[in-house]
Parts: sequence; C-alpha cells; structure tokens
Amino acid sequence: MTFMEVKIPLLITHCCYYSSQPQRLKLIMAHPLYVAFIWHQHQPLYKSREALDDPNGQYRMPWARLHGVKDYLDLILVLEEFPQLHQTVNLVPSLILQLEDYSRGTALDRYMALTLTSAIDLTHEDKEFIFDHFFDAHHRTLIDPYYRYSELNMQKHDKGKEWCMENWTVHDYSDLLAWHNLAWIDPIFREKDPEIAAWFEKGKGFSLGDRQKIITKHREIIGQIIPQHKKMQDSGQLELMTTPYTHPILPLLADTDSGKVAIPEMQLPEKRFQYPQDIPLHLRKAKEMYRDRFGREPKGLWPSEQSVSPAILPYVAQEKFNWLCSDESVLGWSVEHYFYRDETGNVCDPHRMYLPYRLKTEYGDLAIVFRDHRLSDLIGFSYSGMEPRHAASDFLGHLEAISRSLVARQESEATTLEDPWLVTIALDGENCWEYYHDDGLHFLRALYSQLSEIDDIELVTVSEFIEKFPPKAEIPTHKLHSGSWVDGSFSTWIGDPVKNKAWDLLTEARETMAKHPEATEKSNPEAWEALYAAEGSDWCWWFGEGHSSSHGALFDELYREHLRGVYSALGEPIPENLYEPLDDHTKKGDRTPVGFIQPVINGYPDEEDWEKAGRIEIGGSTGTMHKASTVQRIYYGTDHMNFYLRFDVKMGTQPGRDLPNELHLLWYYADTDVFTSTVPLADVPDEAPVNYTFHHHVGINLVSQSAWLQQAWHSNDWHPKNHRIEVAFNQCLEIAVPWSDLHREPDAWLHLVAIFADHGKFRSFLPENQLLALKVP
Repeated sequence: MTFMEVKIPLLITHCCYYSSQPQRLKLIMAHPLYVAFIWHQHQPLYKSREALDDPNGQYRMPWARLHGVKDYLDLILVLEEFPQLHQTVNLVPSLILQLEDYSRGTALDRYMALTLTSAIDLTHEDKEFIFDHFFDAHHRTLIDPYYRYSELNMQKHDKGKEWCMENWTVHDYSDLLAWHNLAWIDPIFREKDPEIAAWFEKGKGFSLGDRQKIITKHREIIGQIIPQHKKMQDSGQLELMTTPYTHPILPLLADTDSGKVAIPEMQLPEKRFQYPQDIPLHLRKAKEMYRDRFGREPKGLWPSEQSVSPAILPYVAQEKFNWLCSDESVLGWSVEHYFYRDETGNVCDPHRMYLPYRLKTEYGDLAIVFRDHRLSDLIGFSYSGMEPRHAASDFLGHLEAISRSLVARQESEATTLEDPWLVTIALDGENCWEYYHDDGLHFLRALYSQLSEIDDIELVTVSEFIEKFPPKAEIPTHKLHSGSWVDGSFSTWIGDPVKNKAWDLLTEARETMAKHPEATEKSNPEAWEALYAAEGSDWCWWFGEGHSSSHGALFDELYREHLRGVYSALGEPIPENLYEPLDDHTKKGDRTPVGFIQPVINGYPDEEDWEKAGRIEIGGSTGTMHKASTVQRIYYGTDHMNFYLRFDVKMGTQPGRDLPNELHLLWYYADTDVFTSTVPLADVPDEAPVNYTFHHHVGINLVSQSAWLQQAWHSNDWHPKNHRIEVAFNQCLEIAVPWSDLHREPDAWLHLVAIFADHGKFRSFLPENQLLALKVP
C-alpha cells in the first residue's frame, strides 16, 4: 500500500463516514445545521402630501427616523464583528425612501420640528403635544435608565397633566425634548462616538444648540445605513432582499376573495378589489430601487406580511426573483400537515419544515423557505426578559435539539447530519429591540459569540444555501395556501367591519384611477404614488379589532390622506367620506390579547406592561361579582415562558378584609385525555363552570402571597407539584405561572376559572359566566 493510499481515506473521514450496508461502502457527507436569519426592516409611508407646507413637518410620525438611529445600522454593525456569520436583511422600499429623505435633511416630522424649537417659543398646544407624545417609548428600557428622563416621566404619571403644564419650566421642556431624541440612539454609538457619550453623561441642562446637534447626529447615523448594508453585501456577509414597493399584501391586491381560502365564512368588503395588474408595478419599482442602491439584482423577495397565494407566483417569477419566504402556518396548510411541538417547543417532525421547497410556474421555478414561527418569536418577544447569555444559550439549545431530532430520523447509524437542512429564523428587525436592555446589544453579542464557536451550526444567507443545495421537495403551485404569517389567514387585514370599510374606500379610489387611462406613472406620478401608499398593509393592521395604538387616529387620517391624494392628482372631486374617521379610536372594554407581554410581577399596575394583554371588565348587570365589584377587571396574556394574570381591585383593597383570603386558579383542558378532579374546596355550587373537573390547580394565599400547585390524579385526588409561580399583591394582584410548571405543549388550548375562597370555602368565581380561554404559544 502506498502512502497516498493510506493518507486519502484518513482525510476523507473528517467530513464523511462509511455506511454499514452489506457488501459495499458508501461515503456520505456530514453537514452542519444550516441556519438562515432574515431581518425584516419596514416602516410605512408617513409622508403626507397634504402637509408639505406645514411648519411642523410633512412627516406625520417620526418612526422611520427614530428606528433609523436605534435599529437598522447597529444590527449589522454587531454582525460585522463576527465576519464568519452570514445573514439576510430585507429593506422595504418605503423605508429606504424615508431614510434617504432624513439623511439628506429634506424630511421634517412634528417631533423633530418641536425639538428644533426654542423652549421659550413653545405654544400651549406644543406643550400639550410634547406631554402626550414625547414619552412614546418602552419606559423600562428607554426612559427609566436615564435619571432626568425618568424624573420627568414620573412627574407625568404622579402629578398629572395639569400640574406639569403649570409647573414645568423652560428647562424641563428643553431636557424632555433632548431626551426623547437621545434615548433612541443605539448604545453601540455611545461606544463609538465621544460626542454622543458626552450627552448621556451630561444628563440635564440641554440647550437648543445641543438639540440641534443631536438631530444632526440622527442624520449622520441614518446616512450610514444604506452604504453599510451595501458594503457588507459586497463583502458577502449580507444578502439583501426586497419587498413590494409600499408593502402591500399581494394576494389581496390580486383578489380580496382570497381571504375566504383560510376562513370560508369571512365577511368580505362590499366591493371586490381585484387588480392583479398592480402586483408587477410594486415588484418592478422595488427592483429598480434595489438595483439603483445596491448595484445588483435582488434574488429574494419578502412578500409583505409573508403573504402568498398561487395567484401571485407568476408575477414573482416573471420579475426574475429566485426565492421568497413565508411562515410555517402557510407550509402546514399547503402540505396539509399540522406541525406539532413537544413540551420544549420544538417541532416533532423537523424533516418537513427545515428545507426549501420548489414552486413551478410558467415563467420558471421559485424556491420558498418557511420560517420557524416559534423560534422567531422567542427572539421577537420572549428573550428580552432573560439575561442575555442565558437567552442565547436557550436559543442554541433549540437549534441543537433540532439537529439531534434530524439525526435520530436518519436510516443510518451516523451521528452527524447526512443531508443539508435549513432552519429559517425570520422576524421584525426593529420593534423587538425596544424591549431589550441596551437595545439587544448584549444578547446579539452573546448569541453571535457562541455561534462563532460552534462547528455544527453554520449561519448562511438563503441564496447561499439554495444555490448550493437546490430544493428537491415540491409544493404544487395550486396547493400553495393563500395566507400570511398571522394564523395562515388574512383576517388581520380584512374581514372586520372597519377593515372592510377601508378596503371599500381603496376600491373606489382604484376604480376612479381605472377611469383615467391617460394617467400613467410617467404622466401623473402623484396619483400613482398616493395609490401605492394606500395599498400598503399597515393601515388595516391598526383598523378595527386585533391591534391598537395610541396613534390609531393618526394612522386613520394618514390612510385617508393618501386616498384623497389619488382624487386630487386626477382632478376628481374628493368624496366626503374621506374626511370622516373610519373608526372610533377610543379604548373599548373587553378584548382578547393582541401580542405577547412581559410584565414585572410586583403588584403595581404598569399599563405599558399590559397594553397588549387581554382584558375582561368585571361588574356588569349580571354575574357573581356585581354587588361588591371589588375586582374591577382582569388582564391576561402570555409570552413563551409564562402565563400572566392581573386582577385590578378598588383602591385600598386588603385581602382577608375586602376580598376573601384565597384565590384558586383551575385549568380545564377540553378534549384532552388527562386525569381530572373536582374543585378542592367546600361549598362549591353545582353550576358551570365550577362543577367541571380540572387538571391543574394553583392555590394562592392572598395575605401571605404564597402559592402552591397541584395536579389531578386518579380517584378524584390532587397531588402537589414543584413550581416557580410568582405572586405579588400591592395595588393590584399580579401572577406569573411558568409554562414548564403546567407541562402543556405549544398550541394547546387551556381554559381557566378563578375562584375566591375563605379558608377553603367557596365564595365566588371569575370571569363571570365564562371561562378564560387562550392558547399556549
């Protein structure tokens, strides 16, 4: 045997192994687990054509600017510290346009205009606006860490508007104007820029000159965003992708009847919107912008809201995109498979999810990847409440579990991956960081540092993976589900009465446009730009049920301004209903959760912590608590770690005096084969739902604020279990129950009743005449 005959097999075994099949040897390549991060950076068009001459600014809202200094540049600067890690970033064209306006100094929003106004010259109206809106930030991460900003915020909440308006001095307003703009500057720039660091060190006593310099710094940071993305694209570390021009939901542009695919009983708008010819217009404008800024053709398309349908695929392929991304719920509908998860939250059949699929069209094939919804949400909504290194380790633990699960499904005895698998993590790259301390800087560095040290996980761009491993699995085009990332449906944007009204207004404007064939993009760009803006997805997100915002009325107004712009540019009379609000934007009573929450459990109600929680008002015309109504409302919500409850009570309420001394929470699991037992209290009435049998029971002594957990056993028995439940009762009662204590799988439904008792004797229950229902995330 020669030297070469010995040496070559030894080298091969580092990346291959031999199959134990009889009579022959088979060399199989070992793969790492490939992971593709896709960050979605997006803001709708806040620019108002009706406000071009407004001294307060033509931009109705400041979010493109504020996220510009907090989220877009630092995200990739942190990544650049780890050059072996590759990722994908989506920059929506409507965001790029606004960033360029700000960097050139041609954009002005009302917040900026007030910041650049001498505090002596502020009018009473200006001061009211500043009081109402210059604390628009998550206080725990963007206000509380800064003494002066926190001091003013506490005065707002403790003293109230009237006191502040009478007592705040010119210096108070000047500092507030400064801190609203300083707090949004990402911490990474304090590390790199001594002038920014000096402002944070100064803390108070800011002058108009200081505020002018802060805004100049905003422009400088925003001006680096596009060039830095191009630099990292050209180096190969980033893949940049795009989205239809103003972020419209393409399946609904093609046909609003596509809303019925996921929800056949959906009530659609009176008028059917069916203008598929608008789809290539949005795609071409997006490609032109991308080509102009980044010097190459985009390969990937992030369809707005990850919304896809068979109808849009020919247009996407015709524009020569190579791949697009969507959500696991869309995949599940498309392949008629429900993705079950185990108790730890990991997918039970990963071989169906973690791979690209091929979609055939008459204009060529497309690849499509589907994100792991839960892993994406862990970064987006849950890890902000954890210590950064712990959160990073938890995320890596999930990736390692996916790899082990895939290895276990291999036919061979190999202990490494035989095939290339791709885990796609795709999420909003801006809003989640507001809830992380220091804007997620420590979490990202911990995560990237650990990923850099692991050989069995490799971060890639989507194109890198698809070009190296073209998709073999196929979804027949007609089988692709019509849906979005939200439950695989379009119900967030259509089907609600207010959303439907908005669509009818859009349809009327589009029909008017169709009557003017002479109005082309070249001859009448104003009309088309107004139409494109109105076709964006963001407006209906905030209308009707599902989401709420303190700026709901302004979103309503801006949407109608865009529609009025269509008529104005066409020389058509503007319909009177475009001057009337679509919705009543005052806060309503009961609601279901609209997002994840992470409250601090201390017994002091923090409305910002619970603003996305479900709410049930107590003390109606009927119900067990009507007479006393000591409990006024219940808030409830979740993240991926805990289930949260909050009971608001009358001021000065004391348990054992104004309330019974015990609260008992009992979980009812419908259609689940588990042991159940009756309520472990005396004098329980024989009425629903307290006469049901339950599987989990949490008892809380409201006086001592201690808790115990029990699980049902056979023979109507209850067995004690270890737990990590948090309880706090001060001005309100707050409770956190870890999902790990309940051992429920993700997507499982649970139904809860709360029973008040005195020393083990039933007194009353909540909610009134119903069970509190929610799904495990």
